[in-house]
Order: sequence, then C-alpha cells, then structure tokens
Amino acid sequence: MTEQRIVGLGAGATGFRSYERGGGDELATEDMVLNIGPQHPATHGVLRLKLTLDGERIVACEPIVGYMHRGVEKLFEVRDYRQIIVLANRHDWLSAFSSELGVVLAVERMLGMEVPVRATWSRTLLAELNRVLNHLMFLGSYPLEIGAITPIFYAFRERETIQQVMEELSGGRMHYMFNRVGGLKEDLPAGWLDRAGAAVAAVRRRLPEIRQIILGNEIFKARTQDVGQLSPELVQAYGVSGPIARASGVDFDLRRDEPYLAYDELAADGVLRVVTRDEGDCYARFSVLFDQVQVSLDLADACIEQLRSLPAGPINQRLPKILKAPEGATYCWTENPLGMNGYYLVSRGEKTPWRLKLRSASFNNIAVLPEVLGGCVVADMVAILGSMFFVVGDIDK
Repeated sequence: MTEQRIVGLGAGATGFRSYERGGGDELATEDMVLNIGPQHPATHGVLRLKLTLDGERIVACEPIVGYMHRGVEKLFEVRDYRQIIVLANRHDWLSAFSSELGVVLAVERMLGMEVPVRATWSRTLLAELNRVLNHLMFLGSYPLEIGAITPIFYAFRERETIQQVMEELSGGRMHYMFNRVGGLKEDLPAGWLDRAGAAVAAVRRRLPEIRQIILGNEIFKARTQDVGQLSPELVQAYGVSGPIARASGVDFDLRRDEPYLAYDELAADGVLRVVTRDEGDCYARFSVLFDQVQVSLDLADACIEQLRSLPAGPINQRLPKILKAPEGATYCWTENPLGMNGYYLVSRGEKTPWRLKLRSASFNNIAVLPEVLGGCVVADMVAILGSMFFVVGDIDK
C-alpha cells in the first residue's frame, strides 16, 4: 500500500518554463521553513533570517536579531562622559568616528558648550572621510555577495588610501577614539592636510574604474535592477533612512535639513548635494552609495581648503577633572553613513549619564526586510539583503 501526500499548487514553483522570476503554475509545492544563518557569510555579522518558502518563492521572512547583543546602553550608565566614547564607536565598526561624534555632540549640547572653529571643520572633514571608508566597504563587498570577486580589490585599494591618513591622525584603523567632549583629542599633524588632500584626489581619480566594472556590468544589472523594490511609503512607515531611503525617492538628509558641524556653510556654498533615485531597487541603492562617495570627497576637499585658511588656534575646550552634565535631557541626531542615528541623553547632574538611548540606522533598515523579501525568489534574497547596507552590531548594540 503506497501512501499518498497531497500538496497544493504553489505560486513559488512557477516560472520554470520562462526567463521571468516566477510565471506559470505547473509544479506542486508545499510551504517550507528555511533558516539563513545565524552563521552566514552574506550578513555582515551574526544575523538569522527565518524564511517561509512556497517552492522557491519567499512567502514570509522573520529577521531574528540579538546574537551580538552587548548591552551597550546599560554600560553607558556606569561610565563617565569621557569613557562612553570608547563604547559608542563600536556598534557600527565601519562608522566609528561618526558614531562617537553623535555622543559628544549630545553631551556638548547638555553643557551648552561651543567648540573651537578648527574643531568644527576638522570633525566635518573626518566625518566625511569616515563616510567614504564606510561606503567603499559596501561598494566592494556587495558585488562579492552576488558573485563578483574583482570589485572588492578595487574598493579596498581606495579604502587603504584613505585609511592611511586616518590612521596617521588617530593611531587607529577602525576605532579612532579621536573625538573628545569639547573638540578633538589633538591638533592635526604638520603636513597632514596635504597628505589628506592627495589621498582624496587619488581616490576621486580612480573611482571611474569602479563605476565601469560594476555599474556598467550587464550581469550586475540583471541581478539588481527591478529587484527588491522599496516604496517611499514603506520607508516612512518603518523609519528607514540614509542611502536606502534616498534610493526610493525620499529626499531627506540631516546634513542639509537639520545641519550640524559645518554642514550649513557647505550647503550654502553648494558643495553639499543630496543624491536621490526613484527606482527604489537594489541597483538604485548601490548607485546612491557610489554617488555619495563622490559628494563626500567634494566635502572633504572643501573642509581641507577651509582648514588651510583658518588661523592657528585651539582644537578643544579645557574641561574640569570631573565632567558632570547638568540635570535634564536632550536629543541629538546625526546623518551617519548608514542613515540617521539618534542619541537621547538624560542626566541627573552626575558624571555618568542616567540614560543614553541609541537610535541606530541599521535596526530600522532591517525591520523593513520582510516587506521587501515577500514574494521574491530565494535567488534574489542575498542580492536584496546585501543592498540594505547594514552592520549587525548596529542592530544589536
């Protein structure tokens, strides 16, 4: 006696008689649950995706996070305002300078402190160089995730060019620890502006090579165009920000819309431009990231010229031996490379924060993933996942 199992006709099994992603309905399928991760090379950290599949089509997706949780927000509460900087730059290890910058800006706002002009322009310069380093990592790793190994060598050549001047300045390759409440750790070394300008010029000169081998590649286009489309309505509903939101036509950038540091002057001079696309697919997200590198290089050049014209002066404020923030609360947000970061600081007048809540960009950007993956085929899953440009430590904190 042979047992017979009856299964339904699944839409996920369609498309085997055409070149389209899912057409026809000839094969019988049943739902299957597939775990991607938590150890997976395409997730920029330890992330798990629980997929429900109908054939090869994704019916539902549940991102499961928390594998890297460090409890950093609780650690903030037992560290003084100088010590929390070393914790704040590690959740997004590709944006270390920008992450520590948001913390010191929040503390300075609580103190009502004005930093020296040289510190303001130096911070702006270093934040944009850090943005270039972040974007170059994804410009190289994303094609690798969908099968192209060559671009990562080009991207890392440019990363090392910028990395050399950042390492010379701070002594660190990833966790710079160069911000301080009231300014920066120390002044720029003699001749450093010339070397930084040469590095920026070298990267700008070689960027067209990366554009040619990636954005002009027909296989890359086939894997990314019209794949993983994200609507502006979903962007706003889930609080998605940064390059992903701008690739869906959401024209929002805190550097222009809520300026901090020297971005108001750079916007007034026309150097700061906000790059947007309307397609909202994987290709658009990658294109925005690439164009933002060019904008950041222009901003870095403008900062270098401004710093050359400034007279010699202090780079930080003198602080008391024990730094205490007055009682109260404040909220500071910055345009980090991966999107909008928020810092909600509550003080009870002590040397440690009573509460410091982080709003990290990657968490919201991954929260929308089930909406984007629903209805896609498994073959497109890695292409979509990589195009969300996230760091798992930034999700788990």
